[in-house]
This record gives sequence, structure tokens and C-alpha cells, in this order.
Amino acid sequence: MKKKYLKLMVATLTVAMTAGFLTGCGSKAETTPKTTTKAATATSGSITAAGSTALQPLAELGAKNFKLKNTGATVNVQGGGSGTGLKQVGEGSVEIGNSDIYAKDKAGIDAAALTDTKVCVIGFAAVTNPKVKVESLTKKQLIDIFTGKIKNWKEVGGADIKVTIINRPKSSGTRATFKEFGLDKKEEATGLTSDSSGAVLKTVKQTDGAISYLALSAFADATNKEGLNILKIDGVEATAANISTDKYKIWSYEHMYTKGVPTGITKAYLDYMTSSEMHASITKLGYIPMADMKAKRD
Repeated sequence: MKKKYLKLMVATLTVAMTAGFLTGCGSKAETTPKTTTKAATATSGSITAAGSTALQPLAELGAKNFKLKNTGATVNVQGGGSGTGLKQVGEGSVEIGNSDIYAKDKAGIDAAALTDTKVCVIGFAAVTNPKVKVESLTKKQLIDIFTGKIKNWKEVGGADIKVTIINRPKSSGTRATFKEFGLDKKEEATGLTSDSSGAVLKTVKQTDGAISYLALSAFADATNKEGLNILKIDGVEATAANISTDKYKIWSYEHMYTKGVPTGITKAYLDYMTSSEMHASITKLGYIPMADMKAKRD
């Protein structure tokens, strides 16, 4: 009897230990791959965002901060203008197309194939060389200057200096936004063309009588304001407070478009760009967080 009892006990213990061992292994096999896969797909790899130069400073800072949190991830940020960004993301040559304008408003872009992530709002201001001696324009005067009707600054109470218009390329979202909300979609007169915010700053400062337009993000570096005059329109200054209530009208959403629904590192980067962690950076660089906007625009 004792031998039978001992054999029964040994058999029972063996079954229990084997079941416990298999259960432990099964649990480990189920959880480990999920954790590894999530980390690998969401926080590692390399993507490219291209397009709007108005959004570029924020996109670059976001990419830098994102990499500090995800050391295996790299987000390359390029300019080229909103039209270029929309074209490239539609073609699939970049993962994100940065744009100051809606994709539906750009000819030749299949907007239905793109997913829009709005990251912030940016205002745009008319700027002049200080020698023109004008601090504010009515909207009608602004339109008459850019359409070529007003040719000398003395016609609007300024110095006797010829007006020199400096435009952005036709692919520029900054140009499209300024034309729509600053010029009521009127066609601009022929002038000089500068392909970036930096080039506009330099040209306006060096050219007597020059007028152009810039995103407010260009003035995050206070030294950029030196040697430049930022115009009020109808007496209203281009400030975050005036833009958020639509008192100042020349502004747009900053979009980050993807082809289809974003996934992996692209989604992780976009989630970071729209998170509360970026709120202070958005404000510091001259943009307006979406949460601060009281006005809305389709």
C-alpha cells in the first residue's frame, strides 16, 4: 500500500509541476512579442516631412524633441513650399506633406487620398523696408499696392520711394494664404520672387521701397525684426490674440498631410506634434496652438 501511495504522490506532483512550467512559458510567449513589436514599429525608423517653409521651424523642433524621446527614430524635415509637400506626399516620395493650405484647394492634388492633421495656426504679416515710413495700411491700400495700382509710397502717406513688390513662388502656401485673405484673391503685379522666408527677410531689408509678406514664425528670432517694418492692416496688429478671434484676418491652419491613415513612426510623430508637450514650443516659435483658437475656418 505504501509503495502504491508513494507512486501516486510522485505522479501527481510531476503533473502539477509540468502544468505550471507550461503555463509560465505560455504567458511569456504571449506578452513579450507584443511589447517588442509595438516599440519597433512606433518609435524606430526614418521618415521625411517636406513642404511649407512657414511650418518648417516647428516641424524641425518637433523632430528634434521626438528623437530625444525615441532614439531609434529619425524625422527628416525639408522645405520646398506647400505645393511641393502636397505633391510629394501624394506621390509617396515623402511620408508627410507640410502645407499652409488645404489639399483640396491645390490644383492637381488628390485630396481624397490624403489624411489631414492640423497641428497649429500661423498668422502672416505684410512687411516693408523701414525707409518707406508707413506703419499701417488699409486693406484696400494693401490690395492696390500688390496689384500695381499704387506705385510710390508717397501715395499712402509715406516717403517718395518707388514700391518694389517681392512675391513668393506660385507653389508657396504663404503666397496662397496672403493672396486669399490679404488681397481678396486679386492677382498680384509682377515683381521680384524670393523662394524662402530667409530670402524675403534679406531682400526686404536690403531693398529701399520693398514690400512682401512673412509668416509670424519668421520673427521667433527677435533679431529678424531688426531693419524691418511689420505693417498693421486697418490698424490691427498681427498678434496671437487678434488672430485667435479672427480680428486679424490673414492666417491659416498648418497641416501635416499623409497618404492614407498614418501608422508606425509617422503616427507617433504626428501624435507628438499635436500633444500638450508641444504647446509651449508652438507658442514660443510664433504659432498658435489649436486649443487657443476661438475662431474657426473651413
